[in-house]
Amino acid sequence: MEFCAAFSSPICFPKTSVLSATLNSPNEFKIRTRRRNVKPPGALPVPPLSTATDLSSVGASFDGTTLAFLGGGSIAAVAAVLSFADPEKRRQLQAEEVGGGDKEVVREYFNNSGFQRWRKIYGETDDVNKVQLDIRLGHSKTVENVMKMLTDEGPLKGVSVCDAGCGTGCLSIPLAKEGAIVSASDISAAMVAEAEKQAREELLQGQSDGKAEMPKFEVSDLESLKGKYDTVVCLDVLIHYPQSKADGMIAHLASLAEKRLILSFAPKTFYYDLLKRVGELFPGPSKATRAYLHAEADVERALEKVGWRIRKRGIVTTQFYFAKLVEAVPAT
Repeated sequence: MEFCAAFSSPICFPKTSVLSATLNSPNEFKIRTRRRNVKPPGALPVPPLSTATDLSSVGASFDGTTLAFLGGGSIAAVAAVLSFADPEKRRQLQAEEVGGGDKEVVREYFNNSGFQRWRKIYGETDDVNKVQLDIRLGHSKTVENVMKMLTDEGPLKGVSVCDAGCGTGCLSIPLAKEGAIVSASDISAAMVAEAEKQAREELLQGQSDGKAEMPKFEVSDLESLKGKYDTVVCLDVLIHYPQSKADGMIAHLASLAEKRLILSFAPKTFYYDLLKRVGELFPGPSKATRAYLHAEADVERALEKVGWRIRKRGIVTTQFYFAKLVEAVPAT
């Protein structure tokens, strides 16, 4: 997804940020950046948004060290502009170009320009801008917290895990290193090929203890996943589903899990939603996919409908990465 992280009209103020983590309770954690800002009177902060969104192309004109602020009048002006904009028509034209809807657009993007961009972000190359590097940090923190959720319950050796939307294997490979039996899938054949390549390099070359088993990789959308697993994990994928479809997808993922379901998603708040809509007015040079934000209450209701409850919840944030993270278990 391609958003504009900073606007030309609002004033941008320098800031410094320090990544920190707090544990508010045994079932709630929060990773955040502490900010020191020079804030004008009456200004309201609009934090930049990214999870699976393609803020990664930002950086040439925005150096990643500023934060945009909108006053009340500016918000009203932006809202007025949005009322006359038609980003939906642009999305429809884009879908027509690839002969389908959201799913086809996502597949096309992550098999082509999106794959090249996100392979760099998820990788270790230095060929990234400040925004991309920040997103890499945020995503790695999400993976780190998921691994902690899983290992807190005990050793993972022999535990079956479905990594739904595996990308380049950022989670699948650490899971395999812990001895989990991993089934990993992604809608993008390019992503799956890269994940398998990296897994072979990290798990098979020079391995002597025999602890890790190669994940089973396959190209598949979420709707086509089958089987039963101890745990199902789906990170930063719900952003491609509107709430009407997300409910069904959450139910489907829960049906695959026997003990635990872990989800991360872009949180829906007034400011994130406003920023997303403004970003849609400036799609950038590359094609973008549609982005859907989700309120935690909506995700929780979807889980409750199929007999699941949230046991742990938290938020992972850096300067450009925001993701809610929930761990759900059967209610009975």
